Amino acid sequence: MEAVDIINVVRDGIKVLMLVSAPMMATALVVGLTVSLLQALTQIQEMTLTFVPKIIAMFVVMMLAFPFMLQVLHDFTDELFVRIENIE
Repeated sequence: MEAVDIINVVRDGIKVLMLVSAPMMATALVVGLTVSLLQALTQIQEMTLTFVPKIIAMFVVMMLAFPFMLQVLHDFTDELFVRIENIE
């Protein structure tokens, strides 16, 4: 395996990592900003108010996006196995 092949595998792995984590990270960002804005407007400074809605929203998005995440990981794994078979 040459250096170019290793760089391609690492680049593809980082791309898969970003694709798999993007739905939950975007959800955490949107819910966190919304709750922070709500706290700033109402001056309610409860610490659990920031975590509970974020955890619930991320869990729901994870359940909805799980088939997509599983498919992306499956495709990447299949591609890695093909690359391993073709190593000279």
